[in-house]
Amino acid sequence: MHVRQLAKMLGVSPDTVRYYTRIGLLDPQKSIENGYKFYSPNEQNRLRFILSARDLGFSVDDIKQIFHKADEGESPCPTVRRLIDNRLHETEQRFQDTMRLRARMHTAVENWGDKPDKKPSGNVICHLIDEFTKTPE
Repeated sequence: MHVRQLAKMLGVSPDTVRYYTRIGLLDPQKSIENGYKFYSPNEQNRLRFILSARDLGFSVDDIKQIFHKADEGESPCPTVRRLIDNRLHETEQRFQDTMRLRARMHTAVENWGDKPDKKPSGNVICHLIDEFTKTPE
């Protein structure tokens, strides 16, 4: 299967297939006749796996680790469990950070609603931001 066929089958762009090939996660065979890359059923399965792993939040480096274990004939499952735990922790932290930012934004919207517009002066560019103080977290 060629790049465009594989991309269409899996609902991704050909550039996505080329990207994962370029970084070494896919290793298609090259046709001697025309130089086109051919993706075997094994490579198709690897791309399906990559897309599923990315949907779960695994990074490209994570997927490389998983493939390394699998390609060595070892079970990648312990690595997958460790990595997903790390990704979940990172996601939880980003979520908490986003919730704190959301709360600050709500406070700003409430505080700025009735304040007048002012022109820049001296060192003040926008008094709304310059006078805004973070609420305790």
